[in-house]
Amino acid sequence: MHFKPHSYQQRGIDHLREHPYSGLLFEMGLGKTVCVLTVVAEQPLKTLVVAPLRVAEEVWDFEVSQWDHTRHLRVSKVLGTAKQRLEALAKPADLYVINQENVVWLVQHLEKRWDFSRVIIDELSSFKSAKSQRFKALRQVRPRLSRVIGLTGTPAPNSLLDLWPELYLLDRGKRLGERLTQYRERYFTPGKRNGQVIYSWNLRKGDDLLGKDIYEKEIYDKIGDICISMRQSDYLELPGRVENDVRVKIDLADYEKFERDQVMTLEGEVITAVNAAALVNKLLQYANGAVYDEQGGWHEVHTAKLDALGEILEAAHGQPVFIFYAYKHDKARIQARFPFVEDLDVKRWNSGKCQAMIAHPKSAGHGLNLQAGGHIVVWFGLPSWSLELEQQANKRFDRQGQTQVVVINRLIAVGTQDEQMVKILAKKDLGQARLLEAVKALVKKYF
Repeated sequence: MHFKPHSYQQRGIDHLREHPYSGLLFEMGLGKTVCVLTVVAEQPLKTLVVAPLRVAEEVWDFEVSQWDHTRHLRVSKVLGTAKQRLEALAKPADLYVINQENVVWLVQHLEKRWDFSRVIIDELSSFKSAKSQRFKALRQVRPRLSRVIGLTGTPAPNSLLDLWPELYLLDRGKRLGERLTQYRERYFTPGKRNGQVIYSWNLRKGDDLLGKDIYEKEIYDKIGDICISMRQSDYLELPGRVENDVRVKIDLADYEKFERDQVMTLEGEVITAVNAAALVNKLLQYANGAVYDEQGGWHEVHTAKLDALGEILEAAHGQPVFIFYAYKHDKARIQARFPFVEDLDVKRWNSGKCQAMIAHPKSAGHGLNLQAGGHIVVWFGLPSWSLELEQQANKRFDRQGQTQVVVINRLIAVGTQDEQMVKILAKKDLGQARLLEAVKALVKKYF
């Protein structure tokens, strides 16, 4: 696929070219990875990518394979057992991708033999704690790096204190101080405390003539030369919506066994719209992670989509996230895993006071105005055979009054009926004939 960057992506690429230590603070779904890969392809250096586990497993090698100008890059995944990680390190490659949990192991294993010239930190906010072992490990090797790239969404940390460790990994303290105590004493005052023990810190107060906090402004001004983020001026150059398919891997051997068992129930039967729809629904349920039994109960078969949803919620940095579910067991499992996910309440959503909200697309498909509350949407499961349902639900956010690019994240289980639904939705051909055609093709696979 030929890569033609949007204007904001070109700005990001130029920024990375010009700054050996830089932060690309683009919201999820806006194409940070391809910007970085474009620069990596131009600047051949031995590169380590540090990413969340699922991203390390699935995203980087897939992105490399998608673009004409990056396909030549060799990717080695330093994942799995110690033996597998050692074998991956021994392979010739351009990018070595490791999950965050194994950074300490890598630094300890290589010690003085560390030979990575460039480190890309995918999800820089995961290094917001100066006390974490992963931060200390990267801090140890930071002087040996000629280039560092930090990737994250537009920062909305719980506290601006979180910025110090992230920025230190970029510039070794040149902008916010070489020690956390320096940064804290300059910009913060003690909050909750018990005697000499301080539990929290508050940003110092001080407004300029325009009513803006001078200390917050000073912090962002100091990091502005090496960090580029999406602002309103950027948004105005973009289309109103970006669709981002999040690839989720499940155990395909188990899925295919389930698929075969379901298809076998149709042996000898005439394929009708009714039994075809029932089959497709069963497969979509499995792709989401749970299936109903004949008594109406449900059984969990995997947690891959819950894990992917958790990463999106974390990457949102406190920005509200709206989740669409397909089946009742989706909703039950999501709220059990993430208790802060609230049921649909339009007034509360538009007030911007909730972290995450969930609804079935039928309850939010028409008439509701949800654009004031947020712009990040997740489809946990696609609506079966209803293009209109998906389009109308997305329009609740992508409408007049929305001030930010709406990012639509669809969780797609690789190798499952999810992928078929994506193709069918893309063709805008959801009639009964298309349903029967798809199921007949599936039946032929086993008969």
